[in-house]
This record gives sequence, structure tokens and C-alpha cells, in this order.
Amino acid sequence: MSTVPSPRGWARIGPPIRSKIALHATVTAMTAVIASNAVIGVETFLLVQLAFNGGQLTFDETLGAPNFPVVVGAIVVGILTNLILGLFAVRPQLRWFISCEPADHARRRSVQRIPIVQVVVTATAWSAAVLFYVLIADQLTTATVAGVAVAFALAGSSSACLTYLFAERAARPLAVVVLEDFPTNHVMNGVRVRMLAVWAVSSAVPMVGLLTVNAGRWTGLLPDVHGAVDWTTVILTLVGLASGARVIALVGQAITDPLTEMRRAVHRVDHGDYRARVPVYDSSELGVLQHGFNQMVEGLAERDRMREIFARHVGDTVADLAISDGVGMHGTNTRVGVLFVDIVGSTALAQQRSPDDTAALLNAFFSIVADVVDQHSGFVNKFEGDAALAVFGAPVDIDDPAGAALGAARDLADRLASSLDIRWGIGVSYGEAFAGNIGAERRYEYTVIGDPVNECARLSDMAKTGRIPALASGAAVESAGEEAEEWKLLGTRIMRGRSEPTAFYAPIQLVERLGSSTNLIAELLRPARRIVGANPLRLMTFFSG
Repeated sequence: MSTVPSPRGWARIGPPIRSKIALHATVTAMTAVIASNAVIGVETFLLVQLAFNGGQLTFDETLGAPNFPVVVGAIVVGILTNLILGLFAVRPQLRWFISCEPADHARRRSVQRIPIVQVVVTATAWSAAVLFYVLIADQLTTATVAGVAVAFALAGSSSACLTYLFAERAARPLAVVVLEDFPTNHVMNGVRVRMLAVWAVSSAVPMVGLLTVNAGRWTGLLPDVHGAVDWTTVILTLVGLASGARVIALVGQAITDPLTEMRRAVHRVDHGDYRARVPVYDSSELGVLQHGFNQMVEGLAERDRMREIFARHVGDTVADLAISDGVGMHGTNTRVGVLFVDIVGSTALAQQRSPDDTAALLNAFFSIVADVVDQHSGFVNKFEGDAALAVFGAPVDIDDPAGAALGAARDLADRLASSLDIRWGIGVSYGEAFAGNIGAERRYEYTVIGDPVNECARLSDMAKTGRIPALASGAAVESAGEEAEEWKLLGTRIMRGRSEPTAFYAPIQLVERLGSSTNLIAELLRPARRIVGANPLRLMTFFSG
């Protein structure tokens, strides 16, 4: 058939469609056999008449020859024998194909051997044609019988080579099915066999014919050439050229079809489509290549799937780093911007919502976080319960990690406020930290450890208690570029676990939106008032140290 469907679709094809495919393949093969045998038969008859008449061809020696009807009958007998035996030989395979039953090892070998079986059938058919001619023809001599036998043998050889190529192509749908789940891993009918067919039809048969004619003339079994032109040689040459063109076209198509399909599949894989497969229908080296290509793409698809799963767990950046650096405890001290965001009252939310609703809320929350962090060239280092830690400047360096973290904090505050009906606290810090793999030799993860991580967590806690949901350290704002102009100093505070006061800033837009700086500072100081009381001196001591 001229078109082979995708290999993944054959398993779902039912008997009605398979019946149409089988009928199409059978009709195609029968038409090719009839046409090729008829043409070869006519060529053989002309050559025999030329050889026995000294290269001269007249009406009395062709259409008017006494044995012309016998020759026509022999050709018809050969064609009918070829068709009947060929259909009988392939019938079990066609019935199996239509039945949609799975193929066992014996069935696979039977389908792969269809071209060889058809070659045997063709040889038998031409032998029957010779036998018919010898038994029916009148006035036969030893030379005539020998000449006809040799001519029909050469014709049968040429026809058998063409039949092999026709049958191999017509049997592709069956081969796709038997080799889909059990592809060939070894060569059965190699490319060498096809090239031998090319050589036989285009060179061997015409050359042997020329040698036979000249040997017959030398021994006196055939008459010498009567005219100036040896038409026997001319016709044999033309037959060789025409037959060679036919068989080369068939062999070329048999080789280029799989390669064309593979080239298209390679193009799809090159563009990231790992669903691309090629149908395996060839029993030659090309079939092994088809099978190997499919296995290779399956391996690439599995590797890509594993990488995607890995990246979803650790992030694209860390996944790329792990793949490029390999296994091991890698890490370095670097200056990074760190952002920590935490939901306010997550315990109460979990009590008020069903587990599914809580999970949906957290997924929506983390999706916004991941999207904003990615837009600012950072990566989400980890999700911890209802909180997320994002890092800017590691493992991939960026020009302004502090500015990127601050910009992400402002955008994240806007996105969360407009998308989710929850409260949260965002803290941003900047400084030197260790960024690398932490854990055991057999199990570790990429993370960031250092004072900036602790500081931004404290700022997040502080932001959760006041009206300003986003706060940044002085180190982050002072180290940022143009982004620093978007933040306003609110004050200083000695945060839990730290000995030095930390200057904290808020986005100017939030400050202007929520009220004056004095009111905001008072709101931020409310937790401290509950701790140290309302005495101003004690309050100043609490913040200034």
C-alpha cells in the first residue's frame, strides 16, 4: 500500500477496516502480478521469435505463427497459476489480519516470509507455463524446447524478482501489525536481497539472454543474423533498460519510504514531540533501524518525563544544575536575595475548610508565588506547609538579586490581594548565604542557608501582625538598584534571635494606600506594646536595643 498508518493506530482498527485494507492490498498485488507477467510474457515471446528467425520479425512469425495461440495460452496459464497459488498461500495471513487476533511467533515469521513464498509461487507458475507450452505446441524440436525453456526461465527469474518487491510492499499492513508489539531485532530479508533483485533484473537476465543467443548461434542451434541489425540484441538491451528502471524504482521506494517516515519523525522529536513513532514493517536492516528509532524515542520520552517530574519537585533551575553537575555535595557562598511568604491563620483556615478546599487554596496560593518568582528570575526553593521560600541570585547569577527580590515582593502583594481572600506576610532580605546541596550522600536537596533566610522569615512574621503585608530589610533595599526607590523606611527593630536592630522598609504604594507612616508604624508596634507595655521608654528600648 502507498500509505502506512501510524503504528499506534493499528491496534484499534477493527475487522471492517482491516477487511478493506486487506482487499486493497490483494487487488494491488494481483494487478501488479498480472501486468508484470503479461509484459514479461510478451517480451519473452518476441525474443524467442527473433532468436529463431535470425533477428527478423514478420507477421507470419509472430501473430500468424502456428504456436502463437499456445504461447498466449501458456502466458495465461502462468498468470492464473500465479494468482491462484499466491492467494492460496497468503490467505491464512489475510484471515488472521482481519480477525484482529494477536500474532504468535509462527505468525510473525509467516508474515515476514510472504515475499519469499510469493517468489516460489511465481517460479512454479512459470514452470507450469513452460510445461503447458511443451505439451500443447506442435512441431517442436529439441532446439525449440531448449530455447523456450531457457527464455521462460529467464522470464520467470525477472518476474520473481519483481514479485518479491510487489509482495513486500503489499504486505506492509500485515507486517506493521505483527511487528508492532514484537519488532524485529534481526535481519530476515536484507537490503542485499533487494539489491540482488536489481542486479538480476537489470543486468543478469539480459546478459544471460545475450550469452544464450550467441551460444546458440555458435553451436548452430539458432540461425545467424539475416539483416544489418541484430534485433534480438537490441530488444534484449531495451528490455534490460526498461526492467532495470522498473525494479530500481521499486527498490528505491522500498528504501526511501522508511527513511522519509523516519526523517519526519526525527523532525517531530527535534521539536519536542516525543510521541513520534515510525511503523515497523520492514524485515531488512531498515526494520531494525525503525525498531531502534522507536526504542530511542521511548527512552527520550521517559527521560523527559522524569526530568519534568524532577523539575516539578525542585524547580527547573535546580533540575538543570543537578543534571549538568551530576551527583555530589556541591555548594558555594554567594550573595542572594531571599523572599519568604506565609499565610496568616492557616490553622484556622484548615479548620474552617474541607481538606480538598484547603489543598485547592494552597495550590492557588503557591501557583501565584511560583509565577511571580519566575517572572523576576528567581526560583522557589521550597514550599513548607503554608509558606514558600524563594531565592534570587542562586543557583543562577542575576544582575540585581536584591532588586529582583524586592520587585517580586511588590508584585506578589498585588497579585495575592487581587486574587485570594486571605491574609499573608512577605519578608525580603539580602546578604551572603550558602547555596548548594544539603543532606546525606544518598539523599540531599538544594537549599540556601544563612542569616538572610532567618531575617526574611522574621520580617514575614512581623508583616503578618500588621497592616503592611510586605516588609524588607535595610540590607535588601540599600543593595538594590532602581527598585530601592519603590520602598520607604518605616523604622528599626531588634527581631527575635538577632542582636542588631534591623531597619525595615515597606512598598511606597502600600504605605500610601493604607495610610500615613505614623499610623502604619503604630500598627507595626502593636505586638511590641503587648510585650513591653505602654511605657514609651520601654518601647524605645525594645526597638532600638
